[in-house]
Amino acid sequence: MATLKDVARLAGVSVKTVSNVVNGYSFVKPDNRRRVEEALEATGYRPNLGARNLRRGRTGFIALVLPELSIPYFAELAGLVIAAAQDHEWNVLIEQTFGTLAGERSALASLGPHLVDAAILSPEALQVDDFQLPVPAVLLGEHAVDVPISRVGIDNVAAAQAAVRHLVSLGHQRIAAIGAHPHRGTAALRLEGYRRALAEASLPLVDELVVPALNYHRADGAAAMRSLLDLRTPPDAVFCFNDLLAIGAMRAAGERFVRVPQDLAVVGFDNNEESVYSSPSLTSVAPDKAAIAQAAVDLLHRRVESGDALENVETPFSLQVRESTVAR
Repeated sequence: MATLKDVARLAGVSVKTVSNVVNGYSFVKPDNRRRVEEALEATGYRPNLGARNLRRGRTGFIALVLPELSIPYFAELAGLVIAAAQDHEWNVLIEQTFGTLAGERSALASLGPHLVDAAILSPEALQVDDFQLPVPAVLLGEHAVDVPISRVGIDNVAAAQAAVRHLVSLGHQRIAAIGAHPHRGTAALRLEGYRRALAEASLPLVDELVVPALNYHRADGAAAMRSLLDLRTPPDAVFCFNDLLAIGAMRAAGERFVRVPQDLAVVGFDNNEESVYSSPSLTSVAPDKAAIAQAAVDLLHRRVESGDALENVETPFSLQVRESTVAR
């Protein structure tokens, strides 16, 4: 393997100059930088990241703590975080908590400056007192807990409101919601957006149309939809708090020969790949997952490198309208 001395000899500069170029310092003369970059390419030099991190007192790893990788949103987000972390020469260690308080506390207990440089967290059950973290961290999404930690996410209330407004604009008046949950902060926010959209349209909030979901899997959506179809007056539309709930709801509707969208319009949340290829394809709220991942990693890097002040970054979303609300 080529060494810094090999590169310096080929470029005709000092080893220190090569080191400055490799480490991204800006005060190298343009001509020297050009010669060093050409020599790096010619020799195939690759920095020893382990040694560099050791010198800097870093591990070269960050933790990504997520509820459940079987949920496509979190699987897609994990891939995007890994890609963004590579830009900062970080490797990513993934912890899965299943959204339980015990799982999340166990994940936090495993964090330490001897293992990771920082952490990206997507908690669902943690309390304020749990956020005594030994490393810099960024929270994903909106949470009820008020802690001094930087956050990245979308406006869940506005996103849910946009989804229900879409159903109202199509003439639906008996709109159900699937996904209420007492311990999920995002569920409370999406329920608030649902309520606001109904109030805005002068539609009543009907308790029997708000169905909880213990988990956010397809089976939970199907079970909730069956209970709605058993009502004396079933809904004519349903807003589901994630795409898996919506896919399950459409399956249950089909089992009862309820046509989507002719008899029942369905909107999901997360815009996973499955929403494009389901039949009918699913209208879904689309958070900019790439922007969330990039913002979280960049923010974390600034916190680690320079201890920047806490930030709250709001990323965009859109509503992807498909066949589950607008017939072909």
